[in-house]
Amino acid sequence: MTETRATLCINVTFRRMGRQPKSEADKVHDRIAVLRADRGASRKELADAVGVHPQTIGYVERGEYSPSLALALRIARFFDLPVEAVFSLDPLPSLSEELLRRTS
Repeated sequence: MTETRATLCINVTFRRMGRQPKSEADKVHDRIAVLRADRGASRKELADAVGVHPQTIGYVERGEYSPSLALALRIARFFDLPVEAVFSLDPLPSLSEELLRRTS
């Protein structure tokens, strides 16, 4: 099997695992990039802390991969936040909008 064909097989298998959103309604929205920037953490640091490859963090941040419940909980724990503060099925308001609403 050539390297290209092996890569194709892996990609097809990955897609069959059901991790990619089937529709826009299934997309998981997250604040990982904002939270990482606020904490000064790299993708690699987060990935090492939660036990995944740094590319996986990138896929989750871009909405190309929906994390398992266990991974979502580990990511939320890394930021010391409840999982619903990090992930949502609905688009998340910006953190500044949320803070303004709470102080008003």
